[in-house]
Amino acid sequence: MKKYRIGVDIGGTNIKIALVDTEGKIVYSNTVPTRAEMGFEAGVNNIKQAIKDLFCETNQDSKTIEAIGFGLPGQIDYKQGVVKNLPNIPGWVNIPLAKIIEEEFSIPTRLDNDVRCAALGELNFGAGVGCENLICITVGTGIGSGIVLNGKLVRGASNAAGEIGHIKMSLNDGPLCGCGDYGCLEAYASGPSIVTMAKEYISGGKSAKYKEMAAQDGLITPYLVAQAALLGDSVSIQIFKQIGKIIGVGLSSVVNLLNPEKIIIGGGVADAGDILLNPIKQTILDRAMPIQGQAVKIVPAQLANTAGVIGASLLINS
Repeated sequence: MKKYRIGVDIGGTNIKIALVDTEGKIVYSNTVPTRAEMGFEAGVNNIKQAIKDLFCETNQDSKTIEAIGFGLPGQIDYKQGVVKNLPNIPGWVNIPLAKIIEEEFSIPTRLDNDVRCAALGELNFGAGVGCENLICITVGTGIGSGIVLNGKLVRGASNAAGEIGHIKMSLNDGPLCGCGDYGCLEAYASGPSIVTMAKEYISGGKSAKYKEMAAQDGLITPYLVAQAALLGDSVSIQIFKQIGKIIGVGLSSVVNLLNPEKIIIGGGVADAGDILLNPIKQTILDRAMPIQGQAVKIVPAQLANTAGVIGASLLINS
């Protein structure tokens, strides 16, 4: 009898669920609303129903499912299977989600941070195949990472390793970060930073294509700036060069410290492609120590928005 696993990727808006085979192929997937405003009980009930729907639509049951894995956007106690805190999903504090799901379905269940799950997916079935040492980062509203050393995920003493977005880029000052501190990489070079930079160029009198593209509702987004850059807009290209250089400076310290074979870059901002990746690559070559800098390859993520569910399905063996 063929065995499968279930991967669940919980976001602030949607919950993605997938049935994944042992080769990392998704044979069924579905998306349901998170309903974050309704609290964790409604969210857990949505998850339970989504798993029941999966069973029904794929003719599976607890005998054919080896494990269930969850990727969640926040602080997770991997060993205890507890959601400690999800900053963008109210009410999810100290929730024993693994126990809740195991009691409902009698299937081994594991939890981890969503970016670590993405790293696990890329390591096994994406851009990291064949690597022993890699870093998978996502650049979006924030900057997060999953670290793999000697083939194993790094979780740290309190299951909180990988906060690359909070590397300090200045000694005493810098922009205020969402974490409450100043001068973090994330505060300089995430999606909101792109929007801030784009608005500053406009207020300074620069003519930019993204302003024209946003004319209908006036809303400037990182996606819009990226699209303008891909169309050749010089201001937009300059913004992504600057963002790429800042990320490259931050990653140079990580390259010096961990000496990875690859840095895999994903997330919404990374959809800009080489316009972002090329300045990151060049800055690492310029700023990292030569041996480490020349050894690392900077590559785009391959699994896109499926990395989370595929990686979550693999947590049972990680």
